[in-house]
Amino acid sequence: MGLIKAAATAVGSTLHDQWKEYIKCDDLGNDILMKKVTTPNGIISKDSAIQVSPGQIAVIFQSGKILDATAEEGIYTFEESSSPTFFAGQFGDVFKEMWTRFTYNGGTSKEQAVFYINAKEIMDNKFGTPAPIPFQDWSHPIPNQMTGDISPLRVEVKCFGKYTFKVSDPATFMSKIAGTAEEYTKEGITEQMRSEVIGTFQNVLNELGNSAHKVPVLELPSSTDEIKKIMDEKTFDEQIKARGLSIVGFVVESVTLDDESNKKIDNYELGANTRMQQGKLVGSFGDAVVDAANNEGGAATGFMGVGMMNMASGGLMGGAVANAFNNNQQPAAPQGGAAAYCPKCGQGLPADANFCTKCGNQVK
Repeated sequence: MGLIKAAATAVGSTLHDQWKEYIKCDDLGNDILMKKVTTPNGIISKDSAIQVSPGQIAVIFQSGKILDATAEEGIYTFEESSSPTFFAGQFGDVFKEMWTRFTYNGGTSKEQAVFYINAKEIMDNKFGTPAPIPFQDWSHPIPNQMTGDISPLRVEVKCFGKYTFKVSDPATFMSKIAGTAEEYTKEGITEQMRSEVIGTFQNVLNELGNSAHKVPVLELPSSTDEIKKIMDEKTFDEQIKARGLSIVGFVVESVTLDDESNKKIDNYELGANTRMQQGKLVGSFGDAVVDAANNEGGAATGFMGVGMMNMASGGLMGGAVANAFNNNQQPAAPQGGAAAYCPKCGQGLPADANFCTKCGNQVK
């Protein structure tokens, strides 16, 4: 027994009148994952028509075993004499496995139905971390003064976002999840998936925060591609795939830090700003010392600005000021006479000198 694809014009032709039953399923939307459709008496007669719409997978069941299946849209004629054709597209091998797996030696009663599986991407599934998750933030590195190593700042984050998924293995989905229910909606799996998605995301966060990736904490919402890539490479969503489902899209919409983490970052940035300002003051002070030493009007006059700057900096440069004055004192007067100085160059002179021994200026 199997399906034979009807001609594209069959619906509008006289062939349509020859079909005993016409089986179809309305659009499954974003909530229904599988729906059972059959005839009033539960028998699909020979030459009945089965319609498969875009985004649908049709699986033909009879007494506990699969007769045929297809994921290719179109209209098919049900033939009791034909063997399974598996018009399956991307699911060819899966359907053949289903045909073998679901041969359960069903009862003698002949009960037939078409199970329509939603093949579309199921959108708008929300997730959020119920408690803060640890994250290593390399955008705020902490140097180890003893070893010279750099460590990330440890913060706690809450993340919220959305993900999409789809049925990737109809056989596994039916055997593990949906069975032969009249209707199976995503509500039946959403809570379990949400928990597993959060667990998966936590593993991804650990990867994003390690030394190989070093993604800054506030750039997580823009790391969608990297999140999905890591998820696929590390198969963190293995539990979800084991049910015949797979995550297609994953978006982090917001990242919030807990209060303690906000304090850590504030203190870190405050400390960084303080160190930067101190660096600027030290540089400016050094320039001022040089200017004062070269000031033709005298060191004392030149250092007036330095003293004012020192007071403005809260005494930060006090030690430097003292050292600067110690290195720029007036020369000591010569021994053996009263101290006298040249009014022009400041050279120390004997008390009875008439001319400066350095510049030649007349002092008497």
